[in-house]
Amino acid sequence: MELFYIILLVFFGLLFLLAELVLLPGVSIGAILSLVCYGSSIYLAFRDYGTTGGVVVIAVVLLLSLLVVVVSLRARTWQRFSLRQEIRSSSMPVLPADELQVGDRGRTLSRLSPMGKVEIGGRTYEAKSTGAYVDPQREVEVVGFENFSVIVKPLP
Repeated sequence: MELFYIILLVFFGLLFLLAELVLLPGVSIGAILSLVCYGSSIYLAFRDYGTTGGVVVIAVVLLLSLLVVVVSLRARTWQRFSLRQEIRSSSMPVLPADELQVGDRGRTLSRLSPMGKVEIGGRTYEAKSTGAYVDPQREVEVVGFENFSVIVKPLP
C-alpha cells in the first residue's frame, strides 16, 4: 500500500509541475505543490524502503520531471494553445492627415479641454486644442496633426 501512495504522490507532483509550466506560468502555486508531493514521496520511500528505495524514487522523480519539462516546452505543445487568428482591422483605418488638410474648418462637438471631438467635413475626429479650452459648437481651424488626433485652433 505504501508503494501506491508513493506512485500517487509522484503522479500528482508531475501534474502540478505540468500545470505550472503550461497553465499557470509565474504563479508558483503549481511548483510549490509539486515540490510538496515530490518531497512527500521521497520521504515515504526512504522511510518504508530504506536508502535504495529513496534513491530510486529520487531518480524516477528527476527523470520524469525532466521529461515533463522537455515535452511541455516544445514548440508543438505551445502551438496548441496559441492564437491562430489574424486581426485585420484597426481602430482607425485612415489617418486624419490623409483626409484633412491644414486650413480646413469645422465645429467642435464637445468641449476641447484640451482634447475633445470636432466635426470637419461631415466626419467626427478626435481633436486637440492649441491653447486654452474651446467651448462646444465653436468654429475651429485645422493647424496640424498628431498621431490620430487633429490639432485645431478656435476661430475668432
